[in-house]
Order: sequence, then C-alpha cells, then structure tokens
Amino acid sequence: MASGMPIARSLAEVDTARRRDQTGADLMIASASVGGGEREVELVAPEIHCAGCIARIERALQAVPNVTRARVNLSTKRVRVRWRGHPPPLIETLAGLGFSAHTADAPTPPAEDAERRRLVRALAVAGFAAGNIMLLSVSVWSGASESTRILFHWLSGLIALPAVVYSGAVFFVSAWRSVRRGQTNMDVPISIGVLTAFGLSLYETFTHGAHAYFDAAVMLLFFLLIGRTLDHVMRERAMTAVRGLQHMMARSALVIDDSGGERRIPVDQIEPGMIVLIAAGERAPLNASVLEGASDLDLSLVSGESRPVAARVGDTLWAGALNLTGPLKAVVRAPARESFLADMLRMMEAAEQGRSSYRRIADRAAQLYAPAVHVLALLTLIGWWALAGDPHRAITIAVAVLIITCPCALGLAVPMAHIAAARRLFDAGVLVKDGAALERLAEIDTAIFDKTGTLTLPEPQLVEADERVEGALAQASALARYSAHPNARALAAQIVPALLSFEQVREYPGEGVEAVLEGVRYRLGRPDWALANPGSADDEDAVVFSRAGALLARFRFEQRLRPGAEEAVAEFARLGVATEIVSGDHDEPVHALARALALRSYARLTPAQKVERLKALAATGHRTLMVGDGLNDAPALRTAHASMAAADATDIGRAAADFVFLRPSLLAAPETLITARVTAQRVRQNIALAVAYNILAVPLAVAGLVTPLIAAIAMSASSLLVVANTLRPVRSLVRG
Repeated sequence: MASGMPIARSLAEVDTARRRDQTGADLMIASASVGGGEREVELVAPEIHCAGCIARIERALQAVPNVTRARVNLSTKRVRVRWRGHPPPLIETLAGLGFSAHTADAPTPPAEDAERRRLVRALAVAGFAAGNIMLLSVSVWSGASESTRILFHWLSGLIALPAVVYSGAVFFVSAWRSVRRGQTNMDVPISIGVLTAFGLSLYETFTHGAHAYFDAAVMLLFFLLIGRTLDHVMRERAMTAVRGLQHMMARSALVIDDSGGERRIPVDQIEPGMIVLIAAGERAPLNASVLEGASDLDLSLVSGESRPVAARVGDTLWAGALNLTGPLKAVVRAPARESFLADMLRMMEAAEQGRSSYRRIADRAAQLYAPAVHVLALLTLIGWWALAGDPHRAITIAVAVLIITCPCALGLAVPMAHIAAARRLFDAGVLVKDGAALERLAEIDTAIFDKTGTLTLPEPQLVEADERVEGALAQASALARYSAHPNARALAAQIVPALLSFEQVREYPGEGVEAVLEGVRYRLGRPDWALANPGSADDEDAVVFSRAGALLARFRFEQRLRPGAEEAVAEFARLGVATEIVSGDHDEPVHALARALALRSYARLTPAQKVERLKALAATGHRTLMVGDGLNDAPALRTAHASMAAADATDIGRAAADFVFLRPSLLAAPETLITARVTAQRVRQNIALAVAYNILAVPLAVAGLVTPLIAAIAMSASSLLVVANTLRPVRSLVRG
C-alpha cells in the first residue's frame, strides 16, 4: 500500500500536466498575434459581477508569469489577456479565484438569461413570503393571545424557511465565496443578519418566546433583491448594442475565383485581393473597392446620411454599407479583423470597458462598511455578555445591531430614485435603458448633436416643385412610384400621381428612373443624366423630370428640422449646457444648420473622428451628452458620458444609447436632463436620510434600547422614508 501512494500521486500529476497542455493548446488556437512577440486571447467568465471581481482578476492575472496585460470588461464578462512565450495557465488561475472560464470561441450558455430568471424568482418568493408574514405579524403586534401568537410564529417560520433558503442564496453564496478567500463584501453582513435573525426566531418559536423576527429577515431579503435585480437587468441591457453590431457583421460572402467561378466562404477566410460579388440588398462584408458595376449605396452606417450615394468603379466600399440598386464586384482591401464594422465593435467595447468604473460603487464601500458592522456587532455581543452575564440578551442586542445597520435604505436610495425617474420619463415619452446613465447625464455640461435624423428628420421632404409644363408634376409622381429611392418616395407621397401606363421602366443606379410613354422617353433623376442641357436645371443637386431630354419639372428636397430642435437648443443654453454639431455630412448643409441654430459645428467626420472629438472634450474636463441616430453614431454614443437616440433611429443606434425618446420633439433631451438632475438631487437626499438614520438608530441599538423586531420596523421605516422622498412630484422646467 505504501508503494502505491507515490504511483497514485504520479498519475495525478501526469493527468494535471496533460490537462494543462490541452488548455495551452486551446489558448494558442483561440489567440491571435498582436505583434512584438505577443499573443492575445479573449476568455469568457460568466460569474464576473462587480468591480471587486475586476480588481481581483486583473491583479491575479498580472502576477502570472509571461502575462503582459489583463483587462476585464464587466458588461461583456470577458477577459482579454496578452502574453509572451509559452501559454500561461489563465483558465486555471481564474478557476482558483472562483471563476469558471473558457475561450470566447467555445459555445457559451445563456448565463445572463438564467441569472435574470433566478433573481426574478427569488424576488417573487421573498415578496410573497414577506407579505404573508407581515399579515401574521400584525395580529401578533395587535395583542393576540399566547396560543395564537405561538401558532402564528410557527406559521411564519414555515413560510420564512423556504424563502430564506431560496431567496437568501443570492446573498449567501456570494458572501461564502468572499469569506472563503479571506475577503468581505456587502453580502456578508446581510447574510449574517438574515441568518441570525432567522435562527434566533426559530429559537424563540421553539421556546414559546414572546418575539420572533421572521418578518425582519424576509423583508430585508425582499428589499435588497429589488436593487440586485435592477442592477443585473441594466448591466444586461448594456450589451445589446454590441450584440446587435455583431449580428450586422456578415458571416460569409460570394467570392469570384480566377476561373470566374463563384463560391461562398466565411468572411474570416477572405484575404485582401480577393474579388467579392455584392448583390442588391446585401451589405458589403469587408472594406473593398468597386471593380465593376454601378449602384446606389446606403451609407447611413458610415456617415449617418440617409440619402443614397452613387457608387462607381474605383469608389471605396466600407464594411456594412448597404447596396441598394445594382450588383457590384469589388476587390477586398482589408481582412475581417480590420473592417469598418470590426473597428466600430472594438470602439464600442473599449468605451463600455472604460465605463465599468461607474458600476457597483457600493461594493467598494463595502470594504469599509462590512467590517465596521461586524466589529460593532461583535463588540456589542461581548460587551453585553460581560456586563449583563446573559448570553441570550447579548445575542438579541447584537442581532438588533446587525438588522438596524443593514443597508436597506442605503441600497434603495439609488435604485428607487432611478425607478421613479424612469417612470416619469416613460410618461414623457423617454425610455431609460441604463439607470446609471441618469447620474452621468446629471453631470453633463456639453450636448453633441448629430445632424441627419437627430436635428433634422431622417426622411427627405419635398420643399419645392417647379412645373414648367402643365401636368408634369402628376406625371413625375407616377414615374416616381416605380423607384425605391428616398427622393422618389417623398415625391410620390406629396403629389397625386396621374393614371399613366409607363413601358420599359428601368432604374439606373445612382442616376434615376427611365420609362417610355407613347413612344417618348421620360426620365426622373439627376440633371446631368436626365437633361440634354443640364444647365437648364439651375441646381445640380435638384431632381428633374424630362421628356426626350427637355426639362418638364424641377424638384428640390431638404431634410427639415426635427420638431422642437430650436427650442431644445435654447433650453440647453438656459441650463448652462454648451451645444455643437458633429456630422458626417458635407460642409455646407452642416454649417448652414449650425448658423441657423447658433451652434458650433464639425462636418465630414467619420465615426472614429466623432469618438476623437468626444475624447478631446473629455480630456479638457467636459462631460458630454451625445444625441445621435445612425449606426455610424454608435461608437460615439457608447463613448459619451451619456447618450440619447430617437425612436426612429437605427436598431444599433437605439441599442447603443442610454435613453431613447419616443415622441418626435427634440425637447425630450432637455426634459431628460432636468429629470436626471432632480434624480441626482433625490439620490443625495436619500443617502443623507439613510446615513442620518444610522447615526440616530445605531447608538440606540448598541445601548440595548431596540429589540430585533423594533430594529426591523425602524429599518423598514427608513426604507419607506427613502421611497416617500423619491416619489415626491417633479415639476417639468422645460419651456415651450
């Protein structure tokens, strides 16, 4: 037997080494070279949930040999690690910290949905139990007979037991993980208070004591689970923009080989120099240049402009640009990891990573708060045991201290204010997607607007129709119905069409639409294409209608101001907020609009340049609100201190923003700012109330003047005080 022990140990060591080699091989496969002899891998760690997790993981991984950098993203729950040389034991290190991890290319279970369902179920169980126990407790408080009191205590215990076990597990598991590693967090005093109150209540029930505190234990769980659930939902929503952008990225493309054959291959296998075919209605899969064909492109992803742009041979195609009207052959200029969409995704993730410091500040405060509560309760227990010589009384007073110092009011101070603000804004037509953004919005001193779709309406409007020949407007409207071009749709919607039967209708990408009527050729489109003498249109940006090359009618389209735009800019000025425009549109329309609204303006900006503008403002101490709508605004929306988008914005734009306003008026932006400032004030008031409560209540509990039941009532009363302050009405200050 003695000789068998080294063999078993040796086999275990061999198995560990084999698994380590397999893990190292997996890391090499999943990693990519980043130059300078370094490789980078992305790991998924679903159990990351707070700022404390980030600090522990980054500190531990930085200490691993060969690791040069480790960064944790709280919302994506991913860890990016760079190293040199042999693959380090990253997954093993994370496992030692209590975090299961796998490479990002491995199948990921829907952990977020499961966690949300678990929190909601725990909240429902705690709420049901708290309501029923409170009904029983009211009878006891009102002077029930001894037999009734004993019965109700037993019934309360039977209701509380499953609630404490099931709902309390949310806090107990977190507290145990922290204590097991010699650390503490806010869940530790919560767990001690709940378990001690429940245990003491069981003792009182078994001994037919006068007091039981099941209501205190379960109510504490119910209130704290409200905040925990809201926090989780808001963090989960923060990832919708990144996921939406990932869905926009093409998975495959049709590649034309040297022999002229076509085959569809994954985008990540396409290399620069390959030729791809992009059909009408498809998005460009990679950055490329047009080799053959002509079409109209929807570049809202790139510049934010809804007006289609003509694409010709030699023009650049950015990944994500939507091909509208004709097939294109293009030569790939950059691999998938360097495409326009990939750059946007990296910018959004980097911005989200930088904002993680705003989340879960309470966990940092717990590093001081939790030990102080523990020490205070322990000293109270020792002191009363020594003074009174009665361990039961000493334990009862110590439990009262734990309950009365439980941070219920403090935990409600922020989420309740956010809930009330979210409801008020919803009634005003504004959706709040990130509660923490209310705090950030209250701090802004600069508002940045995109132009098209934000300060102006997204669809073009017909502002001038010059009819040179009677009946030409109705004829032009009839021909416009054959085109899907935004200008053609606006024309068809504004003018009643004639009842005509055009023949040989054909749309020329980037030019216009052509048809034959009674043997005569009609055209609706660009002047240099539709007219024999383009100079007769007097405006190269106009849309003209011609017959056999002769001008019949001329149309001019503009994007009109969004309702409330002028008033919103004036209201921001009244609130002390500077305003400016950043747009991907051409100089003249941007600067003209800026002059009309008295704004500073920046034109022809790419998404990266918009982000740089925001970073430059942040570097000088400014905190910005970004109001945008397009896919091209998504990185800026994620980078800004706070962000807002209209309901008619693109899916990615709405997902990236902290707020979405549903009504057409831009006055929703200053209205939201005022609400955010009032909410920040209420949060400070709530925190002050919670602190004042503890200053008054804790000495009474330590002095033995408060029973656990009174402590639970006082704790609940402080919570109700916070709720009442939060729900005080707010009068809108927006004028107009």
